[in-house]
Amino acid sequence: MAEAEVSNKRVILKRHVTGFPTEDDMELVTATARLAVPPGSAAVMVKNLYLSCDPYMRRRMTKHQEPSYPEFVLGEVITTFGVSKVVESGHPDFKAGDLVWGMTACEEYTLITKPASIFKINHPELPLSYYAGVLGMPGLTAFSGFFNVTKPKKGDYVFVSAASGAVGQLVGQLAKITGCYVVGSAGSDEKVNLLKTKFGFDDAFNYKKEHDLNTALKRCFQQGIDIYFDNVGGEMLDAALLNMRLHGQVAVCGMISQYNLERPEGVRNLACVITKRICIEGFRVIEYFGTYRKFEEEMVGHLKEGNITYMEDVAEGIEKVPAALVGLFYGRNIGKQLVAVAQE
Repeated sequence: MAEAEVSNKRVILKRHVTGFPTEDDMELVTATARLAVPPGSAAVMVKNLYLSCDPYMRRRMTKHQEPSYPEFVLGEVITTFGVSKVVESGHPDFKAGDLVWGMTACEEYTLITKPASIFKINHPELPLSYYAGVLGMPGLTAFSGFFNVTKPKKGDYVFVSAASGAVGQLVGQLAKITGCYVVGSAGSDEKVNLLKTKFGFDDAFNYKKEHDLNTALKRCFQQGIDIYFDNVGGEMLDAALLNMRLHGQVAVCGMISQYNLERPEGVRNLACVITKRICIEGFRVIEYFGTYRKFEEEMVGHLKEGNITYMEDVAEGIEKVPAALVGLFYGRNIGKQLVAVAQE
């Protein structure tokens, strides 16, 4: 088994993207993979079970003069977070049969040369797909950004944009557990209904139906906003600044509204940062990987106690990666977008 060579379908970046991505920007190709690790290597060969589709990947598909993320290489497999099973290992911390999550690639089998980027799965009794979502990178992003960046208090007024997505749905629920008043925005009536009925948000609105975002936020937050967890940037960030309370906190997690623009929009209401003494802080989840085990146990507790619920949108088959990734930017997914590559 360890020396076998098998077919390995993979999704590569065919061309750099401008504007909205299309499925034709990527290509499904068939290569081969040797189910072994090089002699003396600490690498780990894995079989991928679930792959994560996330908005930040769009930034990596474009050639930037000043990259903010490492860019995908033309003709090479697209990397992402995922859930995998170890096939062969040269690393003492991993053995064949272990279930892991972490950075892998959009293919059936991946040789992971930097095993520091993967974690053993400690709770296989829960759905394995959770480790590409609520118990993986999106979950750690929500937990770290909310608690470490904004430092919430009971009674705070919290606004979450893209609130039905992989990160937003968790931020809202963590805020409710903390004792906050929580409002979310989403891009369809169906998603707004989910925020209020499934995820326990106090209120929510469909931003596509609002003529003026400032007016919408004033309606929802008559006392103003203490914490804004920003997943979209652009006009929503501008409107939120007008509605922040004194010493409000803005955690900048993502800017999905800007990723497909050739010229990103500016923010006009920055004077509010001065007059209201607002703190705006961006963060990247990689800074918090060292806290993962503590996060995992706390989130598992919430899941088992029923304090947290999580919604996934799962596409079946490696060939669905392009469509699933593109769909993020048209709001087609309901919940965390995953691709199931193999059943385990």
